Amino acid sequence: MKKEIIHSIILIFTIILAYIYPKTILINYELQISACLFIILYLARKFLTINSSSRLIESVIFTFIIISIIEATGSLKSSFFFLNYFLIFSLSLLLEPIIAVTTTLTLIIIYLLDFPVGQNFSEIIPIISLAFITPFALFLGQQYLKNEKLKAKNVAIKEDILLFLTLVIKNHLKTIKEAVDNFLGDHQLEIIKKATTRIEKLIDKYEKSTN
Repeated sequence: MKKEIIHSIILIFTIILAYIYPKTILINYELQISACLFIILYLARKFLTINSSSRLIESVIFTFIIISIIEATGSLKSSFFFLNYFLIFSLSLLLEPIIAVTTTLTLIIIYLLDFPVGQNFSEIIPIISLAFITPFALFLGQQYLKNEKLKAKNVAIKEDILLFLTLVIKNHLKTIKEAVDNFLGDHQLEIIKKATTRIEKLIDKYEKSTN
């Protein structure tokens, strides 16, 4: 199963759980649960390397906390409803860009469940706004992912260049050492000059490639 599908399923389950949580007796232990989640987040950031697993843990915790806060303070009428926008953008950057789409669809469904019958159209605008910002979050996530791939590629290229230059320079230094050890006159001196000139050119070429 693709990583995007697994992450989407986990976040959908997290959103549903956060939607149900304020309507249960567990809301009485909100502070304790929040404290435990932040401890888990702290331990994950401290002891886990930054990878898809650590980012998934962060995403799950942030999603649960934000959705539960919004649901506990009035759902659509919550003064913290705007946190949904930050959540959608954050998830598209922390995980895969497509997560913005699945998260938005799940949020729209749960907020429609809370939407009172017979309300004015203006009351549904916050829900519609979630759909409008999703393409921007998707685009931003794709651009961020593309930049990260380019950075990784550039680092790999520079490492390859540095390794190549190191090996070439090492061979030239070996030539210089042999010429010095067997120095008999102008012939070895000419070999040393050529080797040092090649080394200087290689260093200049590498410096220009890194700028």
